[in-house]
Amino acid sequence: MKINNFLTLLIFGAFIMFSCHSPKEIVVTNYTDNDSTFIEEVSPQDIIIESYKNSTNSNTIKTVLCHKTEEELSLPILNLNSDEQLLVSFDDLDADIKDYYYTIIHCNADWTPSDLMQSEYISGFTDEPITDYEFSFNTIQKYTHYQFEFPSTDLKPILSGNYIFKIYDNESKTIIYKRFMVLDTKLNIEANVRRATLAEDRNTKHEIDFTIKHPNLVVADPFSDIKVIVKQNNKEDNAITDLTPLFVKNDELIYDYDDDNTFWANNEFRHFDIKSLRYQSERIKAITYDSTYNHVYLFKDIKRPFDRYSIEPDINGKFLIKSQEGWKSSIEADYAFVHFTLPVDHISYGDMYVIGGFSDWQLKEEFKLTYNAEQKQYETAVFLKQGYYNYHYALNDNTTNRVDVSYIEGTHYQTRNDYYVYVYYRAVGDRYDRFVGFLKTSSKELF
Repeated sequence: MKINNFLTLLIFGAFIMFSCHSPKEIVVTNYTDNDSTFIEEVSPQDIIIESYKNSTNSNTIKTVLCHKTEEELSLPILNLNSDEQLLVSFDDLDADIKDYYYTIIHCNADWTPSDLMQSEYISGFTDEPITDYEFSFNTIQKYTHYQFEFPSTDLKPILSGNYIFKIYDNESKTIIYKRFMVLDTKLNIEANVRRATLAEDRNTKHEIDFTIKHPNLVVADPFSDIKVIVKQNNKEDNAITDLTPLFVKNDELIYDYDDDNTFWANNEFRHFDIKSLRYQSERIKAITYDSTYNHVYLFKDIKRPFDRYSIEPDINGKFLIKSQEGWKSSIEADYAFVHFTLPVDHISYGDMYVIGGFSDWQLKEEFKLTYNAEQKQYETAVFLKQGYYNYHYALNDNTTNRVDVSYIEGTHYQTRNDYYVYVYYRAVGDRYDRFVGFLKTSSKELF
């Protein structure tokens, strides 16, 4: 009897132990801002795949560019089955020769990886070596400049959509993620940028009304088959991603809201010109050399939220690599620490950043300003290649979780911004988002 009781207790205890066990698995996510890989223990139902962003995973990799060949300020968008090519380039400050390779990854409209296999969207090999490189010439900062053109004869995309260049070394360590897109135009977009309709926003915001015309595309459910993304100057932090048609007509989708499709107009971009390190352009206070690096000191910036609007030529946050004294800027442009100074009172509820195309429109640590209590100003120094740059100051407001540009820069409806409308299509049964429509427009006619 005692033996039976003992066996019963033993079996019951084992049952309790195994029934309480919850299986876990290790998940590695490496699609973050700086491609930092972390490992955590989560339940299978908690797995969330993050979206890819433009990022680097090495402090020695600088100036990652991706644009159409011969069009340095163009967006990295290719038309499907066309002869267009992208030029992808970057500098390695180690200044040696390394074996780098690249492949492409197909993504959904939100830049999460799609469910497609590489063989479904790649024609040819799945990766290629980067064999085109040159050493810097006549520069203080030595570097190796790598570049490649895409598509190549051995690697081509065969589907439209969002894509990522994944560049990695011979140890399979990813060093760069860079976005690009392949467009297969199936519809037309008509847009009108205007002052905001609501009275309280008319002096500070832009409204983007647009219509999608799709006579050659069957859209069974426009509220689920079509996804629209609207961006201001191609920024990510304030992109509008959740619009649905306000009106649906025969072969037309109308997006004519009063508030849901508005952006803070902000202000014209600040700029500086370091195409030459021999003389000081209008925004440059001093240029020095400390036996190791070049240093460029900009004049102190001012807070301008209450200033009147004034026209100032800019390139809407983009930047251009150029050396005025060199024949080939890709290898003859030098690097310098550019010093930014913003005299304002300390802000306790957020951090200050310099943002623009050169920061991938992200709040990166290297572009964060620190507060100098003695001088009562924000300061930072960013290591940049020679060229022409646009920038804004942005407050990362912890109370509203908003990247607030208007706090420092102000906001005026007269500001000339570029607006981009991206349209994706996924019918019932499709396994990926097709990139079927694109339009670039601007607010330059508002005054």
